[in-house]
Amino acid sequence: MIELVDIGVNLTHTRFNNDRDDVVKRAAAAGVTKMVLTGTSITESETAALYAAQTPPKFRSTAGVHPHYASEWDTQALVRLRELAIRPVIGAIGETGLDYNRDFSPRPAQRTAFAAQLGLAVELGYPVFLHQRDAETDFLAILNEYRAELPNAVLHCFTGDRAFLERCLEIDLAIGVTGWLCDERRGQALRACLPAIPLARLMIETDAPFLIPKDLPEKPKDARNEPAYLPHILQQITVLRDEPFETIAHATAANSIEFFGF
Repeated sequence: MIELVDIGVNLTHTRFNNDRDDVVKRAAAAGVTKMVLTGTSITESETAALYAAQTPPKFRSTAGVHPHYASEWDTQALVRLRELAIRPVIGAIGETGLDYNRDFSPRPAQRTAFAAQLGLAVELGYPVFLHQRDAETDFLAILNEYRAELPNAVLHCFTGDRAFLERCLEIDLAIGVTGWLCDERRGQALRACLPAIPLARLMIETDAPFLIPKDLPEKPKDARNEPAYLPHILQQITVLRDEPFETIAHATAANSIEFFGF
């Protein structure tokens, strides 16, 4: 069986509370042998790190504050994040970035938290796991202040157009692709971008329990996404890129393993 790596799983989300271990087993049965558990707040980052530490060869986690929770950012959050980040299971700082689509936190607070986390990643020599929605100009402006000193960076759940992709590739970002491409209505821009992403910069993810692929032959009644659906996403990528499944699987797994330090 070909081994796959899912670089974005919100495994500590409450929607997995009743069957979290079974979700991991189903993923392994589908060939998803490694996962990166996403930290979206200080508390969730701590929870993700604890779960990941149970089986380090299988898991890494990220440590960060998502822009939705940027209003919670303060000096103490930076202290706790720095302490958390030194745990061996942490593979990147994040999820961090800007989200002007929903504005759950004020934009100035988002920019402050984003810059602070990039600074911490530079200080600790960590790669970053990035989020961006409808904030391209500010996102790139802030990121560019730190990019030269960051060892690596991946823009998770890419949903931009070809012009934005080219700007991201110019600063050597890796690109995370989700089941967003399986949505024929919303995913057209991403689908058009797929052939232009260098294989060496491509990673794959589910963002489970969110973003269930719209074209799954049989969708669960609760519409919950799982890492076991990652092969379906990869299959759609092979069609759009006109490359063998095995080629993309091996490349994305190798990219992810190196990036997150498995």
